[in-house]
Amino acid sequence: MKVTVVGAGAVGATCADNIARKELANELVLLDIKEGFAEGKAIDMMQTATLLGFDTKITGVTGDYSKTAGSDVVVITSGLPRKPGMTREELIGINAGIVKGVAENILKFSPEAIFIVISNPMDTMTYLALKSLGLPKNRIIGMGGTLDSSRFKFYLSQALNCNPNDLQGFVIGGHGDTTMIPLTRLATYQSLPVSNLLDKATLDKVAADTMVGGATLTGLIGTSAWYAPGAAGAALVEAILRDEKKLFTCCVSLEGEYGQEDICLGVPVIIGRNGWEKIIDFRLTEDEQAAFNKSADAVRNMNSVLAEMKLI
Repeated sequence: MKVTVVGAGAVGATCADNIARKELANELVLLDIKEGFAEGKAIDMMQTATLLGFDTKITGVTGDYSKTAGSDVVVITSGLPRKPGMTREELIGINAGIVKGVAENILKFSPEAIFIVISNPMDTMTYLALKSLGLPKNRIIGMGGTLDSSRFKFYLSQALNCNPNDLQGFVIGGHGDTTMIPLTRLATYQSLPVSNLLDKATLDKVAADTMVGGATLTGLIGTSAWYAPGAAGAALVEAILRDEKKLFTCCVSLEGEYGQEDICLGVPVIIGRNGWEKIIDFRLTEDEQAAFNKSADAVRNMNSVLAEMKLI
């Protein structure tokens, strides 16, 4: 198996590090446009191999897409990171051109690859990749909901003072501070609804904290988070390469599911060797569906910028 991670910044390097530590691939290519940057990160990681006991070969390259040939999975993290006070929406103008160019160049050398998009604004970048590449929809996956759901379970575990691994919880909708929808109604603690253990005010706070989880970290760190986003990307790579058939929230192409069409949005999907393989219907309540529709409207509005820029 071969994996390429495009973008050797904090998120890309963290994703690559997780992939190598778990030995998910025989070969891992880290690509960046900054001269020597990916090469340096790759060497640094390879010098941990004897300490951590992994055998994955990591190669760093500067802008040479031919070295990515034959990749099974490609993770796109490239683009400008969010700065304090900056919304994901403000990144469209800069990152759309970057993501489109990267995806098209990768496809020349890896025509069978499955693409995982992490670059922000993630829903719009996933839609751009879908429209630009002309690939089967199951091979284009946006990571956002996987990260948001992990953050949701973290905040739930803080409220319950429990192990987050004992929780199930999903965030659907757009990967944005105002567009994501933490499904508190369906969250469980070892099969027990968390609503049996937490009052509405606490659950509302958990949901609110989840929605601004990324912005909270941006304010604290001074840039976008990287440990959890990188780990989320690696978790999807693992589910694909090991054909795990695991359920994640991912941004995928909708063709009538959840009442939406011609959009990429976060919904529960099964991830396996073919990419995303099946959308799971959570049978939303009327209020949840209304929130999902509102989220779709906001994402669709962002997507319209792509047409204005003649990128799709």
